[in-house]
Amino acid sequence: MVEIVDAKFITSAPNINAAPPSDLQDEVVFMARSNVGKSSLLNALTNHKGLAKVSSTPGKTRLINYFDVTFLNRESNEKKFAKFVDLPGFGYAKVSKSIKHDWEKNLTDYIAHREQIKLFIHLIDCRHPHLDIDTSVSEFLFENIHENQVVLQIFTKIDKLNQKEQNALRREFPHAFMVSSAKKHGTKKIIQTIYDILNEAVDED
Repeated sequence: MVEIVDAKFITSAPNINAAPPSDLQDEVVFMARSNVGKSSLLNALTNHKGLAKVSSTPGKTRLINYFDVTFLNRESNEKKFAKFVDLPGFGYAKVSKSIKHDWEKNLTDYIAHREQIKLFIHLIDCRHPHLDIDTSVSEFLFENIHENQVVLQIFTKIDKLNQKEQNALRREFPHAFMVSSAKKHGTKKIIQTIYDILNEAVDED
């Protein structure tokens, strides 16, 4: 069993040039449309209610936030250190065009050029699985990731669907994960998967 036993906020950066060095730590990037539940999931995974601030105003945060995270394998007692990177929510319309352009350029640059990234986690609201913006982000990721990077698709707020709707979503997206941050359904499986992917990346280096 793998758990996240420690997590703490490190810093915020407006763009890749101001990003902290992390040569000794793999980065796990969380990205989502605004108001999909990204902060809530970060808090649920780390068992830290106030780690990522849940804003009442979607799209308010335009900084890249960094958190140092410690995984512990309870069976081997081995620790694994990583950085969780919380990217600003994308696709929020209620900001000026100039801010939105700069914001999206920063995200694009970060995704394309940050070599420390080992895993991209793309969060999608399970009630809206086919939005054009999420499709575009998925396509962009798969077209631009490096050979040693992985993309993980996670549907949030799964408790909002009934069992029949959940089963249909699983059939359509068999490789995706389903999670409910409010009920902590699926969080243990996600933690284990992140840990396994990071260890595989180490083995390949």
